[in-house]
Amino acid sequence: MNFKALGITANFLALEKEISSFKTSKIVVFPVPYERTVSYGAGTRKGPEAIIRASQYVELYDDELDMELCSQVGIATLPPLNFGKKTHGKAVELISKYVRQLIALEKFVVILGGEHTISQAPIAAYLEKYPDLSVLQIDAHSDLRDSYQGSKYSHASVMARVCELVDPSRIVQIGIRAQSIEESRFIKVKGIHTFYAQAIRQVKFPLFRKSWIDAAVRLLTDHVYVTFDVDGLDPSIMPSTGTPEPNGLYWAETMDLLRKTGEKKTIVGFDVVELAPSKDVSHPDLTAAKLTYKIMNYAFMKALSQAS
Repeated sequence: MNFKALGITANFLALEKEISSFKTSKIVVFPVPYERTVSYGAGTRKGPEAIIRASQYVELYDDELDMELCSQVGIATLPPLNFGKKTHGKAVELISKYVRQLIALEKFVVILGGEHTISQAPIAAYLEKYPDLSVLQIDAHSDLRDSYQGSKYSHASVMARVCELVDPSRIVQIGIRAQSIEESRFIKVKGIHTFYAQAIRQVKFPLFRKSWIDAAVRLLTDHVYVTFDVDGLDPSIMPSTGTPEPNGLYWAETMDLLRKTGEKKTIVGFDVVELAPSKDVSHPDLTAAKLTYKIMNYAFMKALSQAS
């Protein structure tokens, strides 16, 4: 398949051709504006475009890590995926097909969604390359319903589908604060590692008294896929999402978690999903764009440090 990157006026971070061509870039941003099963607020299909548009105002230099990642590894942006009439399983398989091809070309794939349903596709593709893959899920909801509103491909069921691919004990959920009793039971039976928001706030991790972040990272395998539903963040900083829940994660603690994951493990790919941009407030779009770039930086900081 012939992949062609978008130019400076339409790509992530508004990068010049020299550091955004598909051939030379290590990172590929893949917009996937899929939305079929949202249940409260709609608009996630507009999320990828909003993130890319806002990213053009994100500074390229990361002062925390003292590096300008895009200049060192290159970041190409693909056109949004066109699903045509494909939905549910066929849509998921279409995403997987593209991600497999990108992985085969040794690209680090960043998926911008779209609803959370899409995440099972890149996870399936990365699992083929990394059999030990673990999944770090930042989310307000556990998304473990076997089906929701008649669909097994609902955004509320995505992690149930992931559990059919990955050993549930290799799933680490962070910030969960809204779920059904059936999901709670599923977590206990399957051995999923769920760090509830309330427990994080009350420091209920006696085996790891220093930090809940240390506890979470220790549970991950060497190769990690990060799926980041933006409703994992507190509504005070991320109101633009379908089902915002109070008592969410804040920026600094989220960056600590992601940085430590990048330090101790290898992030092989990630997605940022469920942004539903609003005409009334713009800062969440910029927050999601900066979040995307920060995860890229954390994913590459160890390799670039070792190479220097």
